[in-house]
Amino acid sequence: MFTTRLGRLAAFCLFLASCCAANLSAAERPNIVLIFTDDHASHALSCYGSKINKTPQLDRIAREGMLFHNCFCTNSICAPSRAVILTGKHSHINGVIDNRVRFNGKQQTFPKLLQKVGYQTAMIGKWHLKSLPTGFDQYEVLIGQGPYYNPPMIRNGERVKHIGYTTDIVTDIALKFLKSRDADKPFMLMFQHKAPHRNWQPGPKHLTLYDDVTIPEPDNLLDNYDGRGTP
Repeated sequence: MFTTRLGRLAAFCLFLASCCAANLSAAERPNIVLIFTDDHASHALSCYGSKINKTPQLDRIAREGMLFHNCFCTNSICAPSRAVILTGKHSHINGVIDNRVRFNGKQQTFPKLLQKVGYQTAMIGKWHLKSLPTGFDQYEVLIGQGPYYNPPMIRNGERVKHIGYTTDIVTDIALKFLKSRDADKPFMLMFQHKAPHRNWQPGPKHLTLYDDVTIPEPDNLLDNYDGRGTP
């Protein structure tokens, strides 16, 4: 379900990574691209065994890079997981224990540390932390969860409106940053999709993608979690 644009970005990131690997010395700093997708299990990707979705560009990253088979998540909810990644701190320490809490942007984050050593930093896509991003030279983020179509966004503090499918828009903005950045400086890009978070709305080119595919319902589809604790 990943768009041609995402494939182009993945290929471009692989090219950058190969350049870094070929020329890296102790004095050089690698470029960093963090690509986020949202709210799916690992087996949604074909590199993790999906028999339904085909994700060849992501499979290539896994094949030529690294594929984790033993992974742990400190807090799997949208906002808390992002706060953990930014700060390196558990939710009860960084303050974001659920989606209702505003992230305190005054605390230390890894983008701020990278800025201090000369990195260009950018945040594009789903932020979902209520406060405005800090530690980034530029950002363009969805407001809250954001819609799948025609998303309003916040660009460096100013509200802007886009027309189109959010996945394509976010990818195009990320590509623009990669092409327009200062090539003499290292960069760190956080490139964060809303998709495939529910409620699901595919892009126009994928409206009929699974018309001829039978997707089995999981056994726990209608589970109401009776008898188990709440977060």
